[in-house]
Amino acid sequence: MRGLRFADICKGSQVHAVSPIERTAEFRMNVENRKLKESTSEETPSQSSSFATKLKDPAVKPCLKFADHVETLAEIFAEIDAASEDEKSRLYLEQSFVFRGLGETKLVRRSLRSARQYATTVHEKLVYAAWLKYEKRGEELITNLALNCKGRALECPQAALVPGYIPYAAFDPCPCISSCRPFEPEATECSTSGLEEDNDFVFFIGEDKVLCNRQRIASLSSPFHAMLYGCFTESRAAGINFTHNGVSIDGMRAVAEFSWTGRVDRFPPQIVLELLTFANRFCCEKLKAVCDGSLAALVRSLQDAIVFIDYALEENAQALLASCLQHFLWELPGSLHHWQVAHLFSKVDGKNWLMMAGHSSFALYSLLTQVAIDEFMESDLSVCLLERLRETAVSSRQKALALHQLGCVLLVRREYKDAQGWFEAAAGEGHTYSLVGVSRAKFKCGHRFSAFKDATNLVWGYKSTGWMYQERSLYCNGKEKLADLKLATELDPTLTYPYKYRAAVLMDEERAHAAITEINRILGFKVTAGCLEMRFYICLALQDYEGALRDIRAILTIEPSHMMYNGRVAAERLLCLLREHVEQWTKADCWMQLYDRWSSVDDIGSLAVVHQMLESEPAKGLLQFRQSLLLLRLNCPKAAMRSLQMARTHAISEQERLVYEGWILYDTGHREKALQKAEEAIEIQRSFEAFFLKAYTLADTSLDNASSAKVVELLQEALKCPSDGLRKGQALNNLGSVYVDCGKLDLAADCYVSALKIRHTRAHHGLARVHYLKNDRKAAYEEMTKLIERARNNSSAYEKRSEYCDRDMAKADLSMATQLDPLRTYPYRYRAAVLMDDHREDEAIAELSKAIGFKVDLQLLHLRAAFHESIGDAASALRDCRAALSVDPNHSDTLDLYDRVQLNLIIHGN
Repeated sequence: MRGLRFADICKGSQVHAVSPIERTAEFRMNVENRKLKESTSEETPSQSSSFATKLKDPAVKPCLKFADHVETLAEIFAEIDAASEDEKSRLYLEQSFVFRGLGETKLVRRSLRSARQYATTVHEKLVYAAWLKYEKRGEELITNLALNCKGRALECPQAALVPGYIPYAAFDPCPCISSCRPFEPEATECSTSGLEEDNDFVFFIGEDKVLCNRQRIASLSSPFHAMLYGCFTESRAAGINFTHNGVSIDGMRAVAEFSWTGRVDRFPPQIVLELLTFANRFCCEKLKAVCDGSLAALVRSLQDAIVFIDYALEENAQALLASCLQHFLWELPGSLHHWQVAHLFSKVDGKNWLMMAGHSSFALYSLLTQVAIDEFMESDLSVCLLERLRETAVSSRQKALALHQLGCVLLVRREYKDAQGWFEAAAGEGHTYSLVGVSRAKFKCGHRFSAFKDATNLVWGYKSTGWMYQERSLYCNGKEKLADLKLATELDPTLTYPYKYRAAVLMDEERAHAAITEINRILGFKVTAGCLEMRFYICLALQDYEGALRDIRAILTIEPSHMMYNGRVAAERLLCLLREHVEQWTKADCWMQLYDRWSSVDDIGSLAVVHQMLESEPAKGLLQFRQSLLLLRLNCPKAAMRSLQMARTHAISEQERLVYEGWILYDTGHREKALQKAEEAIEIQRSFEAFFLKAYTLADTSLDNASSAKVVELLQEALKCPSDGLRKGQALNNLGSVYVDCGKLDLAADCYVSALKIRHTRAHHGLARVHYLKNDRKAAYEEMTKLIERARNNSSAYEKRSEYCDRDMAKADLSMATQLDPLRTYPYRYRAAVLMDDHREDEAIAELSKAIGFKVDLQLLHLRAAFHESIGDAASALRDCRAALSVDPNHSDTLDLYDRVQLNLIIHGN
């Protein structure tokens, strides 16, 4: 590499720093490079001597992380099991914090749904419903509706405004479709005929008078009844002077009319506000309730909420206040950009107002701080909201979260001393991970040895985890650092920093190909923009501009606004610079390249080709749909949903739009609605995608004999419609799977062979299964070997091939599967089962514990619980059952085991 270190590539802005392309064609490139260089800070040679030293340290994550997350989940589950109904909502929220620290997005949402289900007050319902919406931002089918209903009371903004505790009604159909706002009281219809004749006294407002009926005014409140029928002078007067009681003539006339009609809907908002103040002053509860509901119904936008919120707080109008808060929360994060909203939530006086109205809680400020950290972590607003969160925290976990997040924000703001103090306070609440923050803050203050010492105490004082060794590695060098990072990867192979650092060291040693191999290890099972960026730099060093272009296209697909070179250069800009120096493919070339990469199971390469195709056809919904499929394979669900939304936006027909809406509904768990969309699309036009959507959804919903026959029919209809080989290969593969499930092995084999003829490589998997079911294990093994040879991502192929060989060969294949993708759980379970068969119980449990240490998996936890039970360790079995039921409370096998373990403990008196 011409004697240059990799650091020299990354320190400046020149894309071609290692191998400049001929200048005759590069004038524009050089101009852009000079501009880029001017935008970056100058660095001395000594500072840039090693790329490894310039690698950004992993962030201290602003979430709860525990040395033993299984123990923590088990504790929370036990607390939920024993808690009263009004405590469960809080505990489910705390459970969601643990799942967030583990990166389990789906489980976070499930815990929040449970918190919403058990919410007892309107305030809690508002907060959890808004939080669920925020978690699912970008997934809505119709994104331009602020308060769109999802069909279930749990997700309905109107249902959140219904007071009372009805936990199981949260899953009922939404009541708002045919009803008004639930908190607006029904007005009593009263006839106003003869109103003038029945009036028997007047109120004087200045020179004006308002005719009233004594009995009806007296019925408005106890004070009025005492004044008009008690021992006061007014009880005998025909006229009462009300001039100095803060009510206008129009307001008093409205009071008189309300006394007859019980309605305020005829009055303008300003008069209703005056009536609300009047009702509070004279204790007119019915008038207040009607005004409150009427004003709440007027709040239809964020701006309306901003206008009415002060009135709601001053008059303690609960319905109006709830409606305003709902809009503030429902439109997060945008609402926090309005200074009035930010002031209300972040300042002490705003919190006090909310507290007096019963709308200040830890849950509220947890949501707000989550949004602030996601959107503008370093801002003063984040600090203020975290202060409010700390003030509302009650339990140890709540306090730990608030203190830890405050430390994280101050660390990012470079306020290291204060950050250290908050981290230490969080650690005092039992949050082990905050000790990482203590070490980091000390290190930033220049106390490297003290940071190393604290990190070492952390490693030796608690159950070892990957993040502990990763943290200690930051404070040492050379072999010690690499040794710690090796242990970090062994304990938690999902941590990205160790791979990037090892790759950086290899680049400094001018071993670029070895660096590529290292970074590919994690890209094989966990695709992130940061790891792709690292490989991009290495490809530049190797003068592999096509590889660099591939990776930057993949980065832009996953994160369109990604910044490179430590946040100094937009990835889009680098793409423009590189694109001119790589041969551009024609449309036909792109399709050929896509076929090649798709058939070789090269999902990142396929993603890059689709990105290039979209440059020439940006409004092609079909390509964006393909993009979403690839992103789902790469486990990038948010990016996949974004691509699917774009496909819907750019659909060229109503029929195509319905198909993409169906996939959006399917991916968000609305199976029945997805089927409806597919049927509507088929009615408009028979197409491959419409039939495929219906077949796929139906197969996932239920697969009895009748539905299987229907799925076969739908897939056959799909294959009759025009489409390309990529999608037809998928349809043939799915059809073969259905035939296998129905026992029609010859038909299944025909489908798989047809799919292979059009280069659908994954069909080898299905054909191997057919051979196995025909008792031909050798042919099945050979078929999977072909898949391994042809597929770039082949960890699943190794795992599946292990089923078609003897034990020793199976162990070798499963070892390779774990090496390629440590997130696959079957290899751990298989190895553990073999060890149990050999009566090596401790080793079997240790094998399961390896994976459980970095992945919360139901099957792993259930199996370990069963192993613990078999060796008589009931306490450990109980712990694992509780953790497993935290993942899936309805898992029948675990529930049976849990009951059995509990019974045994009772019998033996433990």
